[in-house]
This record gives sequence, structure tokens and C-alpha cells, in this order.
Amino acid sequence: MRAIVLDEPGPVANLHLRELPVPEPADGWVRIKVRAFGLNRSELHTRLGLAEGVTFPRVLGIEATGVVDADPSGTFAAGQQVAAMMGGMGRVFDGGYAEYTCVPAGQVVPFKSDLDWATLGAVPEMLQTANGSLTVGLDARPGQSLLIRGGTSSVGMATAVLAKQRGMTVLATTRDGAKAHALKEVGADHVLIDDGGVAAQVRRILPAGVDAALELVGTPTLPDTLRATRVHGVVCFTGMLSNEWTVKDFYPIGYLPNGVRLTAYGGDASDLPAEVLQGFLDDVAAGRAAVPVDRVFDLDQVREAHALMESGRARGKLVITL
Repeated sequence: MRAIVLDEPGPVANLHLRELPVPEPADGWVRIKVRAFGLNRSELHTRLGLAEGVTFPRVLGIEATGVVDADPSGTFAAGQQVAAMMGGMGRVFDGGYAEYTCVPAGQVVPFKSDLDWATLGAVPEMLQTANGSLTVGLDARPGQSLLIRGGTSSVGMATAVLAKQRGMTVLATTRDGAKAHALKEVGADHVLIDDGGVAAQVRRILPAGVDAALELVGTPTLPDTLRATRVHGVVCFTGMLSNEWTVKDFYPIGYLPNGVRLTAYGGDASDLPAEVLQGFLDDVAAGRAAVPVDRVFDLDQVREAHALMESGRARGKLVITL
């Protein structure tokens, strides 16, 4: 089979397309014939040497979408459409950047859909993160206001789609005014140009601050995001597009505005119930929701795709189809 192998951290040139043996599923594991997979910042962190617990050489990819090729347990039928994600994929065992991947059965989420594979491949990890951030991280409620810091990321755009389905007022940020239209297309009510001082812009629209805020840029913008949030509002730290995720000499009383709550979210396959995935895909098929796909690549274009992801120029999800 063809697979993308990273021998050691480094530039995109370290991603190599190679022929590898088709893996055999161990007991309790499922082999998936991969039809598409989305690119994720986690894989960029691995390529750059920022991820912990990774052994090399490694086939990258924390998610994959395709059909069941083999399941020794008989839990899943051959040919059944499935998604898989997280749980060590692409870090402690080979992941989804390949024509076949083997994953623990507990990380497999079944679905049925006639959507094209590029659309299906964009959804699993993006939906899991957006849905989990809204429900677990923010406990978001209909009618609330939501600030999405890092709005043109794939998770940011997916969160906007889900938030509008919940009847929320969405404020989304971008550093590039040319991307404002993309945010409007996924439902953002207010697009804010991120010059580092978003809090003042938010409070011109909502003087008391937003009810909830999703931090996807990282610790450099987190203090400003906290200042944009009302007393008893919630900020969820989910992403780190800046590649910075720690706060030096954290002193809570000095760092957190009075009464503003800070949470975090980092999910797994178990945080995306099959009914949530199926419901979202049904909504997309019916035109009630959109999947923010920026570009679709072939497997042999993975270096170009990674370079685009690293540049920050993408407006939504980057997908590889096989």
C-alpha cells in the first residue's frame, strides 16, 4: 500500500510517499480501507517535533474515513462506512496517511452517507472538536453569544456552523480581511479583524462581553479573549494555531479577569457519538449544515497540503482523498 512516512521531525521534505505492507489487524482492532482524511494541526506539531510521545518512523494521521476492510471480532461488517480518530493514531501507532490503517475497535465510529469522500473525510476530527468544545468545554446554550478566536480554522468554521444551528450569535476573528466572506458564509454574525486587541471590538458590539469564547489561537491571545468575556462567562481553550500552549508563571488572580471562567477541551473518538456524526452528515446532505473544505489534494500532494496548513492561509479544512 501507499503511505506517507515521517522518518524524523523537520520540514515538509521529511514526508515521504512509500510502499508499505498492508497492516494486519490484531485482536480488538479493525483494518480500514482509507478513502479520505483531513489534515490537522496535531500532525503539523508532530512533523515539527513539538509533539510528545511519538516514535519514528511513523505514518502520520490522527483521523481517517473509509470502509471496514477487516474486523476479526465481527463487530463491523466489511464495506461498512466508518471514521476513526485519536487514541494514539499517527503518534504511538501508524495513522491515517495511508491506503489502509488499523485502529482499536473503540475508535471506530460507523455512519451511512452518500456524500462524497472529500466531504466525509473533512468531518470527523473537526466535528468532534467543535461539538465537544461547545458542549463539554463551554456548555453553550441557545441564544448566547459566542466569540471564536481563530475563526477561519477548520474547527473555528465548524463551530460557527454548529453554533448557528443552536441559535447563537457568533463573533468570529480572522487576521486577514479577505477571509471575512468565508466566515459570513458559515454563519458568523460579526467578523472581527484580529489585530491583537479583539476585546475592545467585542465590547463595542456587546458592552458586557460575550457569554462564551472559544480560544483556538493559543496562549498569546488568551488574555485578550478572557477580557472579551462577561462576568460568569466561559472561555474554552481548545486550539493552539500559534503553536504556543503554555502560560509562563501562571498566577490565576492576576491572569483571569474577575468572575470569568476558563476551561479546556481535548477530545477522543468516544466524544463523538455515532448519532452526532450521523445527524451532522444528514444535515449536510439536506442543506441544513455546511462542511468548510478549503482544498482537496491527492496523497502524493501531501507536502503541498502540509505547507499550506503551516502557512495559515487555508480557509477551512484541507483534505486528502485516495
